[in-house]
Order: sequence, then C-alpha cells, then structure tokens
Amino acid sequence: MYDLPSEEVGEPGLPDEYHPLQAQLLRLTFQPRTYPSEWVFSAMDMNIYYDENNTRRYKRPDWFGVVGVPRFYEGRELRKSYLIWQEGVSPFIVVELLSSSTRAEDLGQTEAEPDGNPTKWQVYEEVLQVPYYVIYDGEQDYFRVFHWEDGCYQELELDGDRLGLVELGLGLRLWRGTHEGLERLWLRFEDASGELIPTEAERERQEKEQAQTALQQLRDRLQAMGLDPDNLPNND
Repeated sequence: MYDLPSEEVGEPGLPDEYHPLQAQLLRLTFQPRTYPSEWVFSAMDMNIYYDENNTRRYKRPDWFGVVGVPRFYEGRELRKSYLIWQEGVSPFIVVELLSSSTRAEDLGQTEAEPDGNPTKWQVYEEVLQVPYYVIYDGEQDYFRVFHWEDGCYQELELDGDRLGLVELGLGLRLWRGTHEGLERLWLRFEDASGELIPTEAERERQEKEQAQTALQQLRDRLQAMGLDPDNLPNND
C-alpha cells in the first residue's frame, strides 16, 4: 500500500470547492447500522488499485464506502490507497460527482483505452462488481443509482429521490440544508426510519440547543413559581 502513489503526479484531483465538501458529508454520515464502526471504511478521492499485476491501473472515486474491512489497515494504520488484492473486499457503494470533464466517463460513455486499460464503468461493473454505483449531478440536483445484478448494472427507479440500502440499515437521499456554512441541496445518508444521520458538528450543535432549551424551561418554571432564576436563595 505504501509503495504505490495515492495519486498520479500531474493528474488533477477534486476539481473545485464543492466536490470535497460533498464527498466529506458522505464520509461523515456513512454509518451503517448493520456493521460495527470499527469494520467500516470510507474514503474520498483515494486510489483503488485493482490489478496486482499492473499497478499502473487504478480508479479514484470521489467517494466510496466499504463494509467488512477494518477501519484502519491491519487494525492500526491509516491507508494511503485501497488495494483490492490485500483488502479482499470491494467497495459496497461508490459515488461519483458529475463535472463537465468527467461526465462521459462517469456515465460509461467512453471507450477503453487502446492499451487495454478499462474504463471507470468497466472497473466498477466487471472487475470490482460494486453493488451500488451512484452518480450525483450537483448542478442539476439529481442522482442516479445503478445496482449490480446478474453481472451488469441496472438503473434503479428511486422511491421519492431516496435509495434504500437495506443491507446496511441506511438510506441515501437529497437534503436541503447547511453544511460547512453553505446552504444548498446535498447528498447524504439517513437511517432506515428516514432520520438524518448527523455529523459530529451537527450532533454537538443539537446537544447545545437541547441544553439551552432545557435551561430556558427551568427558568420559566422558576419564574412561574415567583422565583428569580438569577437571584435564587442560598440554602447555605
């Protein structure tokens, strides 16, 4: 893993501010309910090497999630790349964020290279056999889902712009809200009941708001009893 580059020198990475923020939100909310957290791994803009005999061949999804592998490599190391022949488990879900430069490739509309290097679509479908391949167009605000069935991808008809991942106890849907100070439509995970899975920052904000609400309720009760919350008698 440490002998192979995490990215190709001179090759562009995430192209703008939006791409890493959207990928980050997917990473933060990918919390499968059917696997312990220490057996869940996800990454954004990381090379997936799939051919042990040709390490020049890899794909780098905007975001991908894997279940059934340790959160840390061999239980103790941060990954620089994801090597299929070492990990033994393909991603369960891959999300590509459409841009003008990658649209044709992400949608499987490009041909394999003359040297035999397969396209992104071919790698996800034929080599890795990723169960769920998601394409999100953040400019047009829609996403499409392709499910691996009988050796190839079949596009799913979404139920109210929501993808149910029963195997993980999760859902994936569009949500209008604020992430990192930007209000817009985002793609993020929710639990099986439809409740959003909060990020750590959102959880802390919710706890703070709940504490403030509880404090205000206490003040209201004290005032209703004729007591001044800011000048309570000292029993000492």
